[in-house]
Amino acid sequence: MKKLCLVLVGGIMVGLLVQGIAVSEVPKEDIYNPGILKPTDSTLKVKVGDPLPDFTLPAVAGGQVSLSQFLGKKNLVISFVPAAWTPVCSDQWPGYNIAKEIFDKYDAILLGISADNIPTLFAWTNHMGHLWFPVLSDFWPHGGFASKLGILRSDGVTERALFIADKKGIIRYIDVHDINKRPSLKDIVRELEKLEQ
Repeated sequence: MKKLCLVLVGGIMVGLLVQGIAVSEVPKEDIYNPGILKPTDSTLKVKVGDPLPDFTLPAVAGGQVSLSQFLGKKNLVISFVPAAWTPVCSDQWPGYNIAKEIFDKYDAILLGISADNIPTLFAWTNHMGHLWFPVLSDFWPHGGFASKLGILRSDGVTERALFIADKKGIIRYIDVHDINKRPSLKDIVRELEKLEQ
């Protein structure tokens, strides 16, 4: 009975997330609202079927994370968010917390990346509450990885973008999303399911 209740509660929470509802612990008064921004402001340099460019980035938790750590082991979902302490970003990543089982089911690791520096990301993610996935900084050289992908905006922040790569490091899905809106978890689940076929 207890297991059934946990499954039902988990299903409801995932359902809420899929519909765009998430819980962030960042106090609203600490969130900077940039207003409505140009939906996209970059030119993509990669396409589905290309190898994911190599990267090594510092993690908020310490150490560095590289593409090579996952090749042959995990499918990779990379979530770029434009900036810490902004409204949509502060809801997007906490929302992935209640979907960890989905990533586990499809043998995928999620990496959260921003062009913010480590101290900023450290403070911001601490306010969000515990995130189960690594948060990485693409701060120096500024937006270097984002530039390789073609998602660095003219003002120095990244697009709100999702990349899914298979265990061979081949890009299978790209979503350069309207920066003002959060991507749907349904799209990630659908694309991860395709990797299983």
